[in-house]
Amino acid sequence: MATDQVRAAGAVLWRPAANGATGIEICVVHRPYRADWSLPKGKLDAAEHPLAAAVREVLEETGVRGEPQLRLPEVAYTLPDGVPKTVEFWLMRAAAGPAADPMDPTEVDAVRWLAPADAVERLTYPDDRRLVEHVAALPPVTAVTALIRHAHAGKRSEFDGNDALRPIDADGRAEAETMGLVVSLLAPRRLFAATPLRCKQTFEPLAARLSLPIVADSVFAEPADLDDVPARAKAAAARLTELRAGPRAAVCSQGKVIPSMLAMLAGAEDGEPYRTPKGTGWILTWSGDRLLALSRI
Repeated sequence: MATDQVRAAGAVLWRPAANGATGIEICVVHRPYRADWSLPKGKLDAAEHPLAAAVREVLEETGVRGEPQLRLPEVAYTLPDGVPKTVEFWLMRAAAGPAADPMDPTEVDAVRWLAPADAVERLTYPDDRRLVEHVAALPPVTAVTALIRHAHAGKRSEFDGNDALRPIDADGRAEAETMGLVVSLLAPRRLFAATPLRCKQTFEPLAARLSLPIVADSVFAEPADLDDVPARAKAAAARLTELRAGPRAAVCSQGKVIPSMLAMLAGAEDGEPYRTPKGTGWILTWSGDRLLALSRI
C-alpha cells in the first residue's frame, strides 16, 4: 500500500456582499467528476509552495485571484486507498476585477457566491462547512503585513569584512526567489528592509516582481549591542503597527529582533514560539488595532 502523503491547498474565498447588502459572500464550486460542492482546492505541484498552490487553485477553479489574509485550520483525512491527505487552507479576499471562467470545465462546472449560512448548507463536506463557520465568526480583516527574515548568507565567522555587507549565498538566493513569489501574492505596495545588505538582497526578487523600491529602515535591524535587542524589538513592533495604517507593506528583518517583536505584538511573554528560520516569515493579520493572526509562511 502506498504511504506517501498527498499535500493540497485551498481557500475560503470571500468578497463583500453584492448589491449593497451587508456581510460577505463565500465562493463554492461544483465538481462534476465528484458530483459535490466544495471549497476551491487542489494538489500541490512538485516543489510548489503551499500558499502559491492555494492561490493558483483558486484562480484555476473560480477564475478569481485571491489575496491571502490568514492561515485557516488545516484539514487532514485518509483517502480510500489508505493514503493520508492534508489540505492547507487560507482565508482569501477576492481581488478587484472581473472574473474569468474556470480553466477546466471538467474539474469545475459551476461557481456560486453565497452568504455564509447558505454556503454551509450547500457544501458537501463537514470540514468545508466548519471552515466557513470559522470564517463567519472572525472579525473583519482590515490590514495584512508580510514579515520575512533575511535569507541564508553564509556564516558570520567566515566573512572577512563589515558584517553589514555580508551577501546572501546560493541557498539564500533560492530562498529569496521563493519568498519573492509568495509575498507577491499579497500584493504589497511598500517594501522595507533592515539595513544589512542581506536583507535588501532578500527582497530584490520581490521588488523586481512588483516594480517597487526597497526602503532601508534601521528599526528592523539587529542592534550592535545585543543588550539593546528588547528596546529595538519594541521600536520595531511600534513601526509595524504604524505600517498597517497605510498601503500594504512587506518587511525584511533579522532573527534576533523578530521573536521579541512578534511576542510584543501578540501580547505574549515568550518569544520562543516566534523564532523564524532564515528565508521564511509570517503574515500579520489585523482587525483594527488588534493583531488577529500570525500565520507562518
